[in-house]
Amino acid sequence: MAKGSNEPMLWVLFSAGGAAAALLIPMLLLLYGLAFPLGVLELPSYQSTLALVSHPLMRLVLFAFCFLSLFHWAHRFRYTLYDGLQIKHLNEVIFVVCYGGALVGTVLAGYLLWTIR
Repeated sequence: MAKGSNEPMLWVLFSAGGAAAALLIPMLLLLYGLAFPLGVLELPSYQSTLALVSHPLMRLVLFAFCFLSLFHWAHRFRYTLYDGLQIKHLNEVIFVVCYGGALVGTVLAGYLLWTIR
């Protein structure tokens, strides 16, 4: 029996991470990079931000955003190394470093999100 490829799943994670990042990062940059520092909007208090991030549903959303963004990065960086630097001969090492790094980052994000007090 022929071995199945994991490429379709990696491309799904890549596109989902790209879409999530394209939708959320500009909004966060606008708020925390311009609107709050310039006084256009009132800066939320630490307590209200902590209450928002402490909600289990928000933690799940932030975890999914971190997970998808990290796997988007891993896939993009992997193909940058393959095509841009032409180092396809290191296929296994690049695969482990990129996706292993994304997995370690996801576990770290999950740990940090679930230990917020």
